[in-house]
Amino acid sequence: MNESISVFGFSTSLLELSSFILSVITVFLNIRQRHWAWLFSILASGLYAAVFFDARLYGDMALQFVFIGVSIWGWWLWLSGIKESSASSPRWLTMVERWVVVVVWMVVFVPLAWFLKSYTDTDVPYVDGFLTAGSLVGQVLLSRKKIENWHVWIIVDVIYVGLYMYKNLMLTAILYAIFVVMAVTGLKTWSKACQQ
Repeated sequence: MNESISVFGFSTSLLELSSFILSVITVFLNIRQRHWAWLFSILASGLYAAVFFDARLYGDMALQFVFIGVSIWGWWLWLSGIKESSASSPRWLTMVERWVVVVVWMVVFVPLAWFLKSYTDTDVPYVDGFLTAGSLVGQVLLSRKKIENWHVWIIVDVIYVGLYMYKNLMLTAILYAIFVVMAVTGLKTWSKACQQ
Protein backbone atom coordinates (compact mmCIF):
# COMPACT_ATOMS: atom_id res chain seq x y z
CA MET A 1 0.00 0.00 0.00
CA ASN A 2 3.05 2.24 0.18
CA GLU A 3 3.99 1.89 -3.50
CA SER A 4 4.26 5.15 -5.38
CA ILE A 5 1.33 6.23 -7.60
CA SER A 6 0.57 9.50 -9.36
CA VAL A 7 -2.48 11.57 -8.36
CA PHE A 8 -3.11 15.07 -9.71
CA GLY A 9 0.46 14.95 -11.07
CA PHE A 10 1.91 14.34 -7.58
CA SER A 11 3.68 11.22 -6.45
CA THR A 12 1.88 9.62 -3.51
CA SER A 13 0.96 6.23 -2.13
CA LEU A 14 -2.32 4.35 -1.99
CA LEU A 15 -2.05 4.67 1.80
CA GLU A 16 -1.84 8.48 1.64
CA LEU A 17 -4.62 8.62 -0.98
CA SER A 18 -6.93 6.47 1.17
CA SER A 19 -6.17 8.64 4.21
CA PHE A 20 -6.89 11.75 2.11
CA ILE A 21 -10.33 10.51 1.00
CA LEU A 22 -11.37 9.37 4.48
CA SER A 23 -10.22 12.68 5.99
CA VAL A 24 -12.28 14.77 3.56
CA ILE A 25 -15.34 12.67 4.36
CA THR A 26 -14.64 13.15 8.09
CA VAL A 27 -14.56 16.96 7.94
CA PHE A 28 -17.57 17.11 5.61
CA LEU A 29 -19.58 15.06 8.12
CA ASN A 30 -18.25 17.14 11.05
CA ILE A 31 -19.49 20.33 9.41
CA ARG A 32 -22.91 18.72 9.04
CA GLN A 33 -22.73 17.49 12.67
CA ARG A 34 -23.14 13.83 11.65
CA HIS A 35 -21.90 11.33 14.20
CA TRP A 36 -20.55 9.05 11.45
CA ALA A 37 -17.69 11.53 11.09
CA TRP A 38 -16.06 9.86 14.08
CA LEU A 39 -15.92 6.46 12.37
CA PHE A 40 -14.23 7.96 9.32
CA SER A 41 -11.88 9.87 11.64
CA ILE A 42 -10.83 6.61 13.31
CA LEU A 43 -10.12 4.97 9.95
CA ALA A 44 -8.27 8.00 8.53
CA SER A 45 -6.20 8.40 11.69
CA GLY A 46 -5.14 4.77 11.63
CA LEU A 47 -3.92 5.07 8.06
CA TYR A 48 -2.29 8.47 8.56
CA ALA A 49 -0.28 7.11 11.50
CA ALA A 50 1.59 4.92 8.99
CA VAL A 51 2.01 7.81 6.51
CA PHE A 52 3.49 10.11 9.17
CA PHE A 53 5.78 7.43 10.58
CA ASP A 54 7.25 7.01 7.12
CA ALA A 55 7.72 10.81 6.85
CA ARG A 56 9.42 10.98 10.31
CA LEU A 57 6.65 13.20 11.66
CA TYR A 58 6.47 11.40 14.97
CA GLY A 59 4.33 13.97 16.75
CA ASP A 60 1.75 13.72 13.98
CA MET A 61 2.03 9.94 14.05
CA ALA A 62 1.39 9.74 17.81
CA LEU A 63 -1.39 12.30 17.41
CA GLN A 64 -3.28 9.89 15.17
CA PHE A 65 -3.56 7.40 18.03
CA VAL A 66 -4.82 10.16 20.31
CA PHE A 67 -7.31 11.11 17.58
CA ILE A 68 -8.60 7.54 17.57
CA GLY A 69 -9.22 7.70 21.33
CA VAL A 70 -10.74 11.18 21.20
CA SER A 71 -12.88 10.11 18.23
CA ILE A 72 -14.35 7.27 20.26
CA TRP A 73 -15.08 9.75 23.07
CA GLY A 74 -16.47 12.36 20.63
CA TRP A 75 -18.68 9.77 18.97
CA TRP A 76 -20.09 8.80 22.36
CA LEU A 77 -20.67 12.47 23.30
CA TRP A 78 -22.40 13.25 20.02
CA LEU A 79 -24.62 10.17 20.25
CA SER A 80 -25.53 10.69 23.90
CA GLY A 81 -26.20 14.43 23.62
CA ILE A 82 -25.55 14.84 27.34
CA LYS A 83 -26.49 18.38 28.43
CA GLU A 84 -23.47 18.90 30.64
CA SER A 85 -21.15 17.88 27.83
CA SER A 86 -22.52 20.67 25.63
CA ALA A 87 -22.60 18.03 22.90
CA SER A 88 -26.19 18.61 21.85
CA SER A 89 -25.53 21.80 19.87
CA PRO A 90 -22.54 24.03 19.06
CA ARG A 91 -21.60 26.62 21.69
CA TRP A 92 -19.02 29.40 22.07
CA LEU A 93 -16.36 29.27 24.77
CA THR A 94 -16.31 31.95 27.45
CA MET A 95 -13.42 34.43 27.43
CA VAL A 96 -11.79 32.60 30.36
CA GLU A 97 -12.14 29.26 28.55
CA ARG A 98 -10.47 30.78 25.47
CA TRP A 99 -7.44 31.78 27.56
CA VAL A 100 -7.37 28.31 29.10
CA VAL A 101 -7.24 26.85 25.58
CA VAL A 102 -4.24 29.04 24.67
CA VAL A 103 -2.42 28.14 27.90
CA VAL A 104 -3.12 24.41 27.47
CA TRP A 105 -1.86 24.59 23.88
CA MET A 106 1.44 26.11 25.04
CA VAL A 107 1.77 23.79 28.05
CA VAL A 108 1.44 20.76 25.77
CA PHE A 109 3.66 22.26 23.05
CA VAL A 110 6.77 22.96 25.15
CA PRO A 111 7.46 19.45 26.51
CA LEU A 112 6.34 17.83 23.28
CA ALA A 113 8.75 19.89 21.18
CA TRP A 114 11.54 19.20 23.68
CA PHE A 115 10.82 15.45 23.51
CA LEU A 116 10.76 15.44 19.70
CA LYS A 117 14.02 17.41 19.54
CA SER A 118 15.77 15.29 22.18
CA TYR A 119 14.57 11.78 21.43
CA THR A 120 13.65 11.51 17.75
CA ASP A 121 15.33 12.07 14.41
CA THR A 122 12.70 14.54 13.17
CA ASP A 123 14.03 17.64 11.43
CA VAL A 124 11.01 19.76 12.45
CA PRO A 125 10.52 19.23 16.20
CA TYR A 126 9.12 22.69 17.00
CA VAL A 127 6.64 22.87 14.15
CA ASP A 128 5.61 19.24 14.69
CA GLY A 129 5.19 19.87 18.42
CA PHE A 130 3.22 23.10 17.96
CA LEU A 131 0.87 21.57 15.42
CA THR A 132 0.44 18.36 17.38
CA ALA A 133 -0.49 20.32 20.53
CA GLY A 134 -2.87 22.53 18.52
CA SER A 135 -4.48 19.53 16.90
CA LEU A 136 -5.09 17.97 20.31
CA VAL A 137 -6.78 21.16 21.46
CA GLY A 138 -8.82 21.37 18.26
CA GLN A 139 -9.95 17.76 18.54
CA VAL A 140 -11.09 18.15 22.15
CA LEU A 141 -12.98 21.35 21.27
CA LEU A 142 -14.60 19.57 18.32
CA SER A 143 -15.65 16.68 20.54
CA ARG A 144 -17.27 19.16 22.92
CA LYS A 145 -18.93 21.00 19.98
CA LYS A 146 -17.19 24.27 20.78
CA ILE A 147 -17.28 26.64 17.82
CA GLU A 148 -13.70 27.79 18.43
CA ASN A 149 -12.51 24.37 17.29
CA TRP A 150 -12.78 25.77 13.76
CA HIS A 151 -10.49 28.72 14.63
CA VAL A 152 -7.89 26.28 15.93
CA TRP A 153 -8.19 24.11 12.82
CA ILE A 154 -7.80 27.11 10.50
CA ILE A 155 -4.54 28.14 12.22
CA VAL A 156 -3.19 24.58 12.40
CA ASP A 157 -4.20 23.61 8.86
CA VAL A 158 -2.60 26.69 7.26
CA ILE A 159 0.72 25.85 8.91
CA TYR A 160 0.33 22.14 8.10
CA VAL A 161 0.11 22.99 4.38
CA GLY A 162 3.64 24.42 4.51
CA LEU A 163 4.96 21.56 6.65
CA TYR A 164 3.61 18.87 4.34
CA MET A 165 4.97 20.66 1.29
CA TYR A 166 8.37 20.73 3.01
CA LYS A 167 8.04 17.00 3.73
CA ASN A 168 7.02 16.33 0.11
CA LEU A 169 3.61 15.01 1.15
CA MET A 170 1.93 17.01 -1.60
CA LEU A 171 -1.41 15.20 -1.54
CA THR A 172 -1.62 15.75 2.21
CA ALA A 173 -0.67 19.43 1.71
CA ILE A 174 -3.57 19.72 -0.75
CA LEU A 175 -5.81 17.96 1.78
CA TYR A 176 -4.92 20.50 4.47
CA ALA A 177 -5.52 23.39 2.06
CA ILE A 178 -8.98 21.88 1.49
CA PHE A 179 -9.32 21.58 5.28
CA VAL A 180 -8.73 25.34 5.63
CA VAL A 181 -11.66 26.02 3.31
CA MET A 182 -13.78 23.39 5.07
CA ALA A 183 -12.88 24.84 8.49
CA VAL A 184 -14.03 28.29 7.37
CA THR A 185 -17.27 26.67 6.17
CA GLY A 186 -17.59 24.80 9.47
CA LEU A 187 -17.09 28.02 11.43
CA LYS A 188 -19.86 29.77 9.47
CA THR A 189 -22.22 26.79 9.68
CA TRP A 190 -21.75 26.19 13.40
CA SER A 191 -21.94 29.94 14.19
CA LYS A 192 -25.25 30.12 12.38
CA ALA A 193 -26.52 27.00 14.20
CA CYS A 194 -25.58 28.57 17.54
CA GLN A 195 -27.68 31.68 16.78
CA GLN A 196 -30.84 29.66 16.17
